[in-house]
Amino acid sequence: MSALIPRPRLRVAPGAVHVPGWLTLDEQRELVVACRAWAMGPVPIRHTRLPRGGVMSVRTVCIGWHWQPYRYTRTADDVNGARVAPFPDWMVELGRRALVAAYEDPAAGDGYTPDTALINFYDGDARLGMHQDKDERSDAPVVSLTIGDTCVFRFGNTENRNRPYTDLELASGDLFVFGGPSRFAYHAVPKVHPGTGDPATGLASGRLNITMRVTGLDDGSRGRAPRA
Repeated sequence: MSALIPRPRLRVAPGAVHVPGWLTLDEQRELVVACRAWAMGPVPIRHTRLPRGGVMSVRTVCIGWHWQPYRYTRTADDVNGARVAPFPDWMVELGRRALVAAYEDPAAGDGYTPDTALINFYDGDARLGMHQDKDERSDAPVVSLTIGDTCVFRFGNTENRNRPYTDLELASGDLFVFGGPSRFAYHAVPKVHPGTGDPATGLASGRLNITMRVTGLDDGSRGRAPRA
C-alpha cells in the first residue's frame, strides 16, 4: 500500500492536480442542496447495475447526460425512462474556475464546457474499483469535487490497474482535476473514513463526489462513441 500524501497542493502526475480546500463552506452547502434536488428526480439516485449482474456500492445520479455502463443517453432507460435534469450554466462556470485553479493558468478554462456530471454518494461501506473514465468522446479534463467524509483516492497509470499508483486523501471541499496525459489514468476509491465530514456542509454523513466531464456527444448521438 502506498503511503498517504499530506495536504498541500499537489501535482500527482502530468495533468493531474489536487487542490485541497478549494470549495468554500458556502459553495459546499449550495452543492449539497443542488445534489439533493437532483437525487429526487426526474431520474432518482440509484445503485448502478453492471452488465454482468453486479451492483455498484455507490449510488449515482446524473445530470446533462445519463451514464450507464458503458454509454451515455439523454434518457435513463435503465431506471425510469425519464430525461435527466439539464446541466446548469453555473456548473459550467464552476468547472472553468476549477481548471484555472488547478493549472494556475487564467486561460486554462477557456472553451471548457462540461455537459454532464456523475454525482456519486458513498456511505461508509461504499467502494469504487480501479477504472478509467473513457466513455466520453472528448479528452477534455475531468473535474472532481468532494463534499463530506474524507476518502482514500487511488490514482494510477494509463496502462493498467496495477502499480504504479498514488494514494492520497480527498477531504471535504477538495478539488481534483485530471486531464492531458493523465486524462485516462485508472483511479479508485478503496476506502471512505466515516464521520470525518463537517455537518455544516449540510451533509450529515457520507461522501458526495461530483465529477464533471465533456461527453463530446450531441442529441443525435446515442451510446458510447469512439474518441476522436
